[in-house]
Amino acid sequence: MNRRAEQKHVAVIGAGSWGTALANQLAERGHPVTLWARDERLARRLESDRANAPYLPGVALQPHVTATSNVDEAARGVDTFISALPSHAVRTVWRLMAPLLPKAATLVSATKGIEVGSLLTMSQVLRDRLPADKSVGVAVLSGPSFAHEVSNKAPTAVVAAAHDRRLAEAVQQMFSTSAFRVYTSTDVVGVELGGALKNVMALAAGVCDGLNLGANTRAALITRSLAEMTQLGVAMGARAQTFAGLSGLGDLVLTCTGQRSRNHSVGVQLGQGKKLPAILSPMRMVVEGVTTACSVVALAARHGVEMPIAEKVNALLQGHISPHEAVMELMTRTLKHEEPMP
Repeated sequence: MNRRAEQKHVAVIGAGSWGTALANQLAERGHPVTLWARDERLARRLESDRANAPYLPGVALQPHVTATSNVDEAARGVDTFISALPSHAVRTVWRLMAPLLPKAATLVSATKGIEVGSLLTMSQVLRDRLPADKSVGVAVLSGPSFAHEVSNKAPTAVVAAAHDRRLAEAVQQMFSTSAFRVYTSTDVVGVELGGALKNVMALAAGVCDGLNLGANTRAALITRSLAEMTQLGVAMGARAQTFAGLSGLGDLVLTCTGQRSRNHSVGVQLGQGKKLPAILSPMRMVVEGVTTACSVVALAARHGVEMPIAEKVNALLQGHISPHEAVMELMTRTLKHEEPMP
């Protein structure tokens, strides 16, 4: 690893738990960082308290991190931007930010999701917002990475993906430390789909745990979820091997089993019989799987891919079936031959 990589002034757009963790990660690497928060009160609190108690409690902001809610201030003197927004906010915020980017900027998407309606991945949404007269390099950062554990320097491995390998390697150098190992990939579609689809599958895993169905069920659910993710990915032009890596299997296992997984936690409560509005109302942070489920089902239909787990999760979220009915319908589907991964 090149420990003397060029220092860059970086703007992290989105001051939730993940944006804050990435801002600290970059600052620890020696990069001056501007952390943009949509909420002016949160930005002021970040500056005064030097911590993000609402989203990342117990973690101090690195000295090189400066917080602001002003888009012009966030973009001033910056040529590298990290988008760490909730998926539903990406298009709206980047409508404001995109005109402020310099002509040869680097933009890294660190959001995991599929846009409702357009069915675009997050990097595709970003490209859709970028002015045609600017040559912006777009990359993706994904993989099994809870923000608190990254902040506490638990050894973590993720993937930086870009169509241009040199751009992926530049992002790799920018983020990598002895506790945060970054691999590279040129399979942008596969890396993004892995990060988005696993949130939906984590809801299903949580439902199984909420029903106390046991380890056999969880193992089967994770395995068949990976099969569904891979099949959709390949149909959309991704490489099957990508889903066996960090952004696929790695993130799927973490989100389906980790105690910090919001998607798994919501699934557990659904399995216990709680209603979705009552589960979500006290939660400050976004549960991406809830937003993404309908988009995944729509993508599967568009590409002619059968995704029964995702379909049952979506039906459950829409209130069309109960957790017990979802499990029974999955278990009594037409018996099939297990095909190898494509």
